[in-house]
Amino acid sequence: MLRVAVVGSGPAGLYTAEALVKQSALLPEPVAITVDVLDRLPTPYGLVRYGVAPDHKSIKSVANYLRRVLESPGVTFIGGVHFGTDVTREDLLGSYDAVVYATGAMRDRRLGIPGEDLPGSRAATDFVNWYCGHPDVGADAFSLDAESVAVIGVGNVAVDVARILTRDPAELEHTDIPEPVMDALRGSSVREVHVIGRRGPAQAKFTTKELRELGELGSVEVSVEAAEIELTGGFDRSGESAELAANDRRVRGNLVAMAGWGDAPGRGGRKLRLRFWLRPVEIQESPSGTVGGLRLERTRLTESGAFEGTGEFETLDTQLVLRSVGYQSVPLSDVPFDERSYTVPNASGRVLSSEGKELPGEYVAGWLKRGPTGVIGTNKADAAETVQALLADLAGGPDVGQGKLPRPGMLRLPDREDLPEPEDPAGGSPSRAGVHPVLAARGVEPFSYADWLRVSAAEEDLAASLGRGDRVKLPHRDAVWSTARPKRE
Repeated sequence: MLRVAVVGSGPAGLYTAEALVKQSALLPEPVAITVDVLDRLPTPYGLVRYGVAPDHKSIKSVANYLRRVLESPGVTFIGGVHFGTDVTREDLLGSYDAVVYATGAMRDRRLGIPGEDLPGSRAATDFVNWYCGHPDVGADAFSLDAESVAVIGVGNVAVDVARILTRDPAELEHTDIPEPVMDALRGSSVREVHVIGRRGPAQAKFTTKELRELGELGSVEVSVEAAEIELTGGFDRSGESAELAANDRRVRGNLVAMAGWGDAPGRGGRKLRLRFWLRPVEIQESPSGTVGGLRLERTRLTESGAFEGTGEFETLDTQLVLRSVGYQSVPLSDVPFDERSYTVPNASGRVLSSEGKELPGEYVAGWLKRGPTGVIGTNKADAAETVQALLADLAGGPDVGQGKLPRPGMLRLPDREDLPEPEDPAGGSPSRAGVHPVLAARGVEPFSYADWLRVSAAEEDLAASLGRGDRVKLPHRDAVWSTARPKRE
């Protein structure tokens, strides 16, 4: 029998747990496997719960799939456990046959320009966490008293942020946004949002589906400057933009969507402007010491393809700046980390030392493994690769690239009657009881899956009482913690 710890209960961690259960049943000699999924929060699902826009219900429904993983025999959720304090790398390696790190990328990259630390200059992640009800961000973190907002970046997160800022709050009532956040959105002073990209529309990272949603916002005037979406001449003399459009269907779809906005009549209400070929050079300070403006420099691609500033500047009168220029993973205590790529160095998911040697029993999956690329579903194949390497090392399975595995997600969970029964974590021998004895010795009482279900039920009840859809997130950290673990009489 194998006992594996997975650190992180987001998509990468839970797809890893799923792959462990499925692939172990396909080995030439199937093995029983138990998987403990650890998370610092008492609530599972990571980015699916706290990163997906609340009005994207089809994507958020991935949680229903991941729930099946957590409810699989042999998979245990252990919440409220901080890696590096409550439990260490050494603790996990001494308690499990293998450890898989899957903590994602939770920190925004910085712009590195003057004024970035002024009040009113924030990471887009903070704003996303706020409207998604993350316990780390208080319900009063944003007041939305700014009339003009600049969102730096042209990826899907930037588009999500712009859409939530400009959308009619009545259209968000059916979502799981916490009620205090809904109150702030209902009373928002925001009238104009600028989404700003350093390069052109062909180099933008958003998807066509996300872009089209902006054009479908009922009371929002969405626009783009015609000169900034031209592919040749002007701002791009290298031909790169035209080549991207010729070879990439997504780029062509994006350009068609944006071209249609130029012909759309103004619809009043709030305004959303997409701007390209502009880079922030300074966040300006207001007389009150907060954000008062954003100075931008016009950019271009030269004939040789070099990216450069033109020396032409403009200033936006804006009171809130949200940067969305990429995510970075955070180093885990004592775990190897590459400060250049912000990933754990690895070979097909096997963690490597600073000398490039494989570290026995240590693996990595998700954004911490490959960087913040792909969509939620990308983590399935990524996890499958890591698990294949793990089972090749510890259970005699085929190595990566050597044996055929089922397509990720296509195999049903195995019938546990055909496998040895795993040991009870509470009653097994100390060497097989996982992290529970370590936590008990330190006085740490983790949150269980049953504790999470109490939170889930409370959110459903809250939605019913407010008449707001299927679920409304609890509004702050104390509410989540006290609901997960009610005071005992």
